[in-house]
Amino acid sequence: MPKKSRRIKALQSKRKKIRQQLVAEAPPQPVAAQTVRPVAPAELSAPPAGRPAHRAALSAHRYPYVTAELRRIGILAGIMLVILIVLAVALP
Repeated sequence: MPKKSRRIKALQSKRKKIRQQLVAEAPPQPVAAQTVRPVAPAELSAPPAGRPAHRAALSAHRYPYVTAELRRIGILAGIMLVILIVLAVALP
């Protein structure tokens, strides 16, 4: 079996560092006695305010190579499209 590349190992170590930083930056949640109170339906369906920013930051760090690959795919698709157009015009 082939060995894992160094790139994969480097990405895994970066992921661990990012997760540790996110956990370290999270404020400690105080432990207190909880009281039961009625909750309006609007409060139940609304997601927490801080959650989307956390998820966006995590996904940006998780897949750093996606934008470069998408750019490369777009360039290749454009080149192929131009070649097809040139061939359609040149060949009757």
